[in-house]
Amino acid sequence: MQIVGKRRHFLGSVGRWGALGMWAASGAAALANTEAAPLRLIVPFTPGTGIDIIARTIGPPLGRRLGRPVVVDNKPGASGNIGTEAAVRAPANGQTLLVTVNTVVMNASLYPRLPFNPLTDLEPVTLTSWGQLILVVPVSSALHNAAQLLKAAKASPGRLNYASPGVGTPHHMAMELFKNTAGISITHIPYRGSAPALTDLLGGQVDCMFLPIHVALTHVKAGKLRALAIGSDQRHPLLPDVPTFREARLGDVNVDLWYGIFAPAGTPVDQVDLLSREIRSILASDEVRRAFEPQGMDPASSTPGEFKSLVHKDARRWADLVKARGITAD
Repeated sequence: MQIVGKRRHFLGSVGRWGALGMWAASGAAALANTEAAPLRLIVPFTPGTGIDIIARTIGPPLGRRLGRPVVVDNKPGASGNIGTEAAVRAPANGQTLLVTVNTVVMNASLYPRLPFNPLTDLEPVTLTSWGQLILVVPVSSALHNAAQLLKAAKASPGRLNYASPGVGTPHHMAMELFKNTAGISITHIPYRGSAPALTDLLGGQVDCMFLPIHVALTHVKAGKLRALAIGSDQRHPLLPDVPTFREARLGDVNVDLWYGIFAPAGTPVDQVDLLSREIRSILASDEVRRAFEPQGMDPASSTPGEFKSLVHKDARRWADLVKARGITAD
């Protein structure tokens, strides 16, 4: 897999395909029987989330390119599993796509009794973007940098605690990866959603938390939260003074979130390739960048094969962590 740029942008990216300008004949033929039907983009989370914004940003231009209506169908619940199963069960005829985030592979290990396997029941189409998570503490905290947090956690195992929006969320899994890498114990306090967790973090009722950069940014700039480290390979331009975990000597902790698009398994290859090319061209536009940046998402793309390699590699990483930490969401 080849990667270009300061962040994770694949060489098989949209820029390459911008000059295509037309469908491949085989792809057009493959969609001949479906182009009048709406293309459904299933979002397994509520409206207004980053995943929902991706779907609603690419939907209109994709509809224009394909000459068919595109509808966004939000199916939230069960950590994204309800919407994912709806996509898995949909006919593999090029009329349904799933727009999701890497929790789709985390869930494969967290919910061992799932009635589907995202690695075999979904066909990767393209990566759409990357997002970052920031380790933060309340500004009232006595922990002023990452080294102090690490020292405190080692001195009194389990005394520090951290919030998450729930078991199995990226916020939870990111902290468990950090704990596993650093060999420390910090007590997990799961909440029912991001809002109450963030409220208690701001109030100092919990010691620390991982937050998406777009959520953390407002509170860091307002002097309500202190950012200790970013769980990425590089610093982010929105918070250039925040070190990576490696720079802060907290270990190699990369918890970048990938966002991407899948089709039901069995969707014809020429349809998958056509949709991938068209979406990648859309992702190269300034319109997409302007929509994604306020959400802390960096537009990116990949061929179906590159995306599949990424998905399977990430699934193995989280499966190993779930096993090592004994995490379960059931």
